[in-house]
Amino acid sequence: MTLIGLDVGGTTMKAALVGEGARAGGGDPGVLASESRPTDRADPVGGVLDFAAHLAARAESLGSPARAAGIALPGIVDEAAGTAVHSANLGWRDVPILRLARERLGIPVAIGHDVRTGGLAEAVLGAGRGAGDFVFMAIGTGIAAALVLNGAPYPGTVGWSGEIGHVVVRPGGEPCACGNRGCLETYASASAVSRRHGEGVPAEEVIARAGRGEEKAGRVWSEALDCLADGLAAATLLLDPGLVVMGGGLARAGDALLAPLESRLAARLKFRDPPRVLRTRLDDQAAVKGATILAQRVLNGG
Repeated sequence: MTLIGLDVGGTTMKAALVGEGARAGGGDPGVLASESRPTDRADPVGGVLDFAAHLAARAESLGSPARAAGIALPGIVDEAAGTAVHSANLGWRDVPILRLARERLGIPVAIGHDVRTGGLAEAVLGAGRGAGDFVFMAIGTGIAAALVLNGAPYPGTVGWSGEIGHVVVRPGGEPCACGNRGCLETYASASAVSRRHGEGVPAEEVIARAGRGEEKAGRVWSEALDCLADGLAAATLLLDPGLVVMGGGLARAGDALLAPLESRLAARLKFRDPPRVLRTRLDDQAAVKGATILAQRVLNGG
């Protein structure tokens, strides 16, 4: 029997089929198949349901029918109600995705916030394993964070925790999709780094050009690092984490991200030591792996 783990991103959806009871770690023989496809920006809800149905059909074709599914969603997510409350990047509001997915698939389904689900995977399998309390920040199309307490992501009262990407770090600055101005993700997300550089250059190349001394790329990347340090300094002073785990596509920048971010964060915390800053061990598969953990738990009645 198979579990479906599906991570819905603003640009790409990623998924895995995992053998029930298998440890959903990297390279684990329990991973039966992995897939990705572009997120349908014109019909994101229909695209999610179609992809989930495709994954269930693929599990059937492999001779191991899907018994449960976990779906990690971006934006504001009410996990208890199973509702995608709002995503600025995908434009949906109050979507009863849990009910729709259950009806479409006919199996137990669990819904999670993509970054909190990634934080769960980091706590169980990744860089946060054994850390207890830590912050997991994912930088991709947008920016969000998960506060992990005693190994479990904290959702907040109604699922609004972790929206650090919409903390205003540059008052009166560039407009954000959320309706505010100067939000962290308008300066430091992968899409923002690419947009602010211009010329269709992806964020990874902007960072590489900054490392080679290109003036415009260096200016854009330095501003992004400053904004990230501002956001993490606020989170550190409020939450006192001992560890920050950086994930999402931009974490692949490695030392080009971690080294300057650590030094800028330390410079903003004058009277206390900064938390350790580590790169994810699960790369961009954290939310997929977390979704399979959710699927296993809903199957077990958890």
